[in-house]
Amino acid sequence: MTLAPGTTSPPHRLDDVPGWFPALDQLLFEWFLDRQESSGMRGDLLELGVYMGKSAIFLGRHLQNAERYTVCDLFEGSAPDDANKAESTKSYGALTRRAFEENYVSFHDALPRVLQGPSSVVPAEVAADSCRFVHIDASHLYEHVYDDIGAARDALLPGGVVVLDDFRSEHTPGVAVAAWEAVLTRGLRPICLSTQKLYGTWDDPGPVQEELLAAMREREDCHLSVQQAAGHRIVRFKSKKGMQAPPFPPSRYASRPNPDADRTLTQQGGSAAPRRSRTRRIAVDLLPPVLTRAIRGARAGRGSGAR
Repeated sequence: MTLAPGTTSPPHRLDDVPGWFPALDQLLFEWFLDRQESSGMRGDLLELGVYMGKSAIFLGRHLQNAERYTVCDLFEGSAPDDANKAESTKSYGALTRRAFEENYVSFHDALPRVLQGPSSVVPAEVAADSCRFVHIDASHLYEHVYDDIGAARDALLPGGVVVLDDFRSEHTPGVAVAAWEAVLTRGLRPICLSTQKLYGTWDDPGPVQEELLAAMREREDCHLSVQQAAGHRIVRFKSKKGMQAPPFPPSRYASRPNPDADRTLTQQGGSAAPRRSRTRRIAVDLLPPVLTRAIRGARAGRGSGAR
């Protein structure tokens, strides 16, 4: 595989793929998707905004027979307006379609259907009532998020789930406004909130909330709270320190040496042999030989477990 510029090795694990996909959201994605599949629900998957592919790779593992998976991103393409262009240049200047595709095929045999362009192309490319799960993580500008939510509503099957990223970050007020506006005026019903994402549906959220609450109450690595707001039951989850993401298969390159990971471990002291300081080396060199031998003998004894 020829790697994209700036890439020194392919990802070995999902965590090697750059991006923002916390363990809590990986657990929630897994729970919602597993619930759909175990109930026999069939429908396509859709992600708007993929960055380097971390959540897209995760979603791709849940693609079932006869289902279609579509992703949409500008990549290095032209933005539809100046504000979107400025946002894309500032936050995603290094993103290319090639980098995304290389990351994705490190974990999967085939690419999803890739729409390169603004998310406004989605309504014409994704059939209404065809999707069971939609993840929105594209532009953070209000006008675009408003339209993305509308596109998700049209694309979702009854019982389908939409996930809105960055609904509460201080640097994404446009997402917050569009998300809560959809809850208050456009029929979106919150299922739950994580630190980063809002999970919702245009159907009755009650049954799925009850199942989810029952499942999460059995965990010891998650805080939860239930509040009421504007007639909606708001279920909130927050991970505790040490929460682990669900297991995910390694990439096809996991058996190869990973220079990036090895270099990181060495820099952090994880695999590098301990080195004596320059001062200690000089001190040992200047000591009389009899003392030097005694010091080395004592160190060897400690290393072998002697007391």
